[in-house]
Amino acid sequence: MTEAFERVSAISPLPANLRGGVVAIGNFDGVHRGHQAVLERALAEARRRGAPALVLTFEPHPRKVFRPEIPLFVLTPPPMKAMLLSHLGFAALVEQPFTRAFAALSAEAFVTDVLDSNLGIIHAVTGFDFHFGKDRQGGPAYLMAAGERHGFGVTLVDAFRDEGAEVVSSSRIRALLCEGAVAEAAGLLGYRFTVESEVIGGQRLGRTLGFPTANMRLSPEATLKEGIYAVRFRRADGTLHDGVASFGRRPTVDDNGTPLLETFVFDFAGDLYGELCAVSFFGFLRAEVKFDGLDALVAQMKRDEAEARALLAGVSPLSELDAAVAF
Repeated sequence: MTEAFERVSAISPLPANLRGGVVAIGNFDGVHRGHQAVLERALAEARRRGAPALVLTFEPHPRKVFRPEIPLFVLTPPPMKAMLLSHLGFAALVEQPFTRAFAALSAEAFVTDVLDSNLGIIHAVTGFDFHFGKDRQGGPAYLMAAGERHGFGVTLVDAFRDEGAEVVSSSRIRALLCEGAVAEAAGLLGYRFTVESEVIGGQRLGRTLGFPTANMRLSPEATLKEGIYAVRFRRADGTLHDGVASFGRRPTVDDNGTPLLETFVFDFAGDLYGELCAVSFFGFLRAEVKFDGLDALVAQMKRDEAEARALLAGVSPLSELDAAVAF
């Protein structure tokens, strides 16, 4: 992890130590293996030039601006994205506020105002299909020509395909998570899908049943399949615990509730309220079921605990990034 990692706005003056950098450009929602191919090229170029490595991204996601009526499951909100990029070795995440006014900028204005004047870049790295500026008038060829005019280099990275020769994309990962296929999603991400949220108070029913839970609310747009998962729980101080989590509406006791992530943290006793914690998903155990009473629910929870402990006992990191995030 980069020790002095910074998260800054593109509309604020860039710290002097970050100017003259190599910049990976894109939204990078998920920071998945396809994104990592672009990001690794930027890191390599920065090392070669002895320059800072930055990521320029856009917040909120452009789809939220252009299609606000369609909910978007954001895989990596800005704090999570920043954490992942820091672990990869970047010096900073530069967030460009994405508004309709910004989208109306010409391609040349984006190059001149953002890349040249604001960031003072010496090299840009992006995907082969990156488009920018009003009506997407700027494309790869335009960016390369603009680089020659403004004095910065450009590297374009081809689409990354998985072992089945399919392009790795955020939309594929979202679809897998909607099905509860967290293990398959991890294969495309290169790390276990992880969420971060503050632990909130609940009804304390789990405590009375012998399964106290750390409760967290996810974004209403998070369309993770409701059900029971084997997870790893990270406290704010970095302490890790295995656990079993339920995401859903608690059909046995509160069928009309809003979806809640409730994690029974193994081998832990203490107060977590108000703590910013993270949950990494390792395996889907079963769908939510409405049980005929609390005794049947408790019996199944014991089976879920045993299955989660067995699954988590045999896991190993998928990558260095996975080791940093979930191990």
